[in-house]
Amino acid sequence: MTPLPPLPYPEWEQTKETLHLWAQIVGKVKLASSPPKNHWWHVPLYLDVRGLTTRLLHGQDGTAFEIRFDFADHRLVVETATAEESFALGDLSVAGFDERLHAALARLGLDVAIVERPFGVPMTTPFREDDEHASYDAEAVERFWHVLNWSAGVLEEFAGWFCGKQSPVHVFWHSFDLALTRFSGRRAPDLTEADAVTREAYTHEVVSFGFWAGDRQVRKPTYYSYTAPEPPGLTARALSPASARWVESGTGSLAQLPYEDVRTALDPRATLLEFLQSAYEAGADAAGWDRGELLSSWCP
Repeated sequence: MTPLPPLPYPEWEQTKETLHLWAQIVGKVKLASSPPKNHWWHVPLYLDVRGLTTRLLHGQDGTAFEIRFDFADHRLVVETATAEESFALGDLSVAGFDERLHAALARLGLDVAIVERPFGVPMTTPFREDDEHASYDAEAVERFWHVLNWSAGVLEEFAGWFCGKQSPVHVFWHSFDLALTRFSGRRAPDLTEADAVTREAYTHEVVSFGFWAGDRQVRKPTYYSYTAPEPPGLTARALSPASARWVESGTGSLAQLPYEDVRTALDPRATLLEFLQSAYEAGADAAGWDRGELLSSWCP
């Protein structure tokens, strides 16, 4: 087993915020180059063998292309079947990244207009004006990529235990978290007071799971789960392992397990699977899902 690396958030916070904003720019290009799908499943990024990718996109003339964060060579790559543009990541500001990406897309005849400002994050400076965020610790990014890849593998295994509707394992660039979502199949009450993004995301009952590296509020990498809409009595239900906790997030209750507890466990994979299953049972049972009907034949 490859040892999981430490990922203390304060040590690479500036790099993480810079990378997050870069991912938002790429994500918005994907949003502008993809037909809509339910629950915003047309916008996430995906893990590949070298980093993060948009997967297949199409330009306005139908040209197929892909944008990749290559965390092995630390480059941003835009590729078509016949041409490639790339540039080094390095200590590049958000404004510089935005300029170089649009220039690369323009040379390939693929550029699109995007809303040039961050979404859903504390950072508010428009991308084209942001020279403040310009940090890139390559070693920390490689450790982050390693953790994402390992976590995605465990989430893929966990996904195989469920035979109902569920999302791919993907990276949402607005919050920069790795996520997997299970659905009961029932519609949720309409969120008439919520914004359009939230309304589309939560049209149906879900139990969602994921990993985030930390942010200004949660100062350490953490695995999480939540149930939406949140059913009564959710937080009275047990979680495991013993270090897992229910935490109030302001928008609801989160089951949380620190990454460090998984990393240092005798069996990290079994520890994470134990947490995911306990959070699923808590949410699904509190919400009255028929877990037997949703059980895959691959579930141990």
